[in-house]
Amino acid sequence: MKRRLSILSIVVTFVLLPFWNNGYSQTHSSRTSSGVNLNMWLGNPSNATTDTINQDNYLMVKPQYTLSYNNTKHIPNWVSWHVDSTDLGDFKRNDRFQSDNTLPVSWYHVKPSDYAGTGFDKGHQCPSADRTYDSATNEATFLMTNMIPQAPKNNEIVWKNLEDYCRTLVQSHNELYIICGVSGQGGIGKKGAASSIKKGIVVPAQTWKIIVVVPSKLHVVTDSTRVISVLIPNTQDCSKQRWDQYRVSIDSIEKITKYDFLSSVPVAIQKVIEARVDNGPVN
Repeated sequence: MKRRLSILSIVVTFVLLPFWNNGYSQTHSSRTSSGVNLNMWLGNPSNATTDTINQDNYLMVKPQYTLSYNNTKHIPNWVSWHVDSTDLGDFKRNDRFQSDNTLPVSWYHVKPSDYAGTGFDKGHQCPSADRTYDSATNEATFLMTNMIPQAPKNNEIVWKNLEDYCRTLVQSHNELYIICGVSGQGGIGKKGAASSIKKGIVVPAQTWKIIVVVPSKLHVVTDSTRVISVLIPNTQDCSKQRWDQYRVSIDSIEKITKYDFLSSVPVAIQKVIEARVDNGPVN
């Protein structure tokens, strides 16, 4: 009984501490709750910082999502965001890909044209369709710091189908805490294999995504919380399997990336949910 009470107290502390002072409130402009960045509510897996000396693990905090940028590879290491039903509106895709001028001036600012003719898509990490509340919010997802060179059949089929499924979860009265990113180097696009494209932009070997599914407004992560994690080859052949056939444990993604995911979750709960491979419904 004492052990159960101890674990319960940890969970209660984890859930309530960010919301003690002023109660829960969220706006699309801030994506915060009482000063807590909901886009990073589950942690900073690579310990990214805003120090420009840390150029290959550079933290960029935006209202719409948060990311760790790699200036050597010219792509994000990971992108993290929160999505609930209020994020899903009627605004259509902006489709205006553009350089991110909030990067340090001395760094190369990737252009949409750098992807032209490469055989790889400008692959969204935080998807446009997760940010349709208004035009400005949607436009932010088209910054090139939110893009990776993604094999078209990964981006347009496997990845897209998973993104679509995530939104069905939101429409079923859930909130999602999502982080996705890349590992390795060398993928296969429409024009064959490549380790990089123009300007030395690195083509990742794999794409991964972790989705923590929480009932709306509950803000509780327990050892029974559903967590979906996938590891997908960045190749044209990946579409031979459905997204759910790429489900793996968080532990296996940590082993590849060397990141520490869900670091804000109590360790006892982490051990359970990070070792588990999701086998829940997929449609």
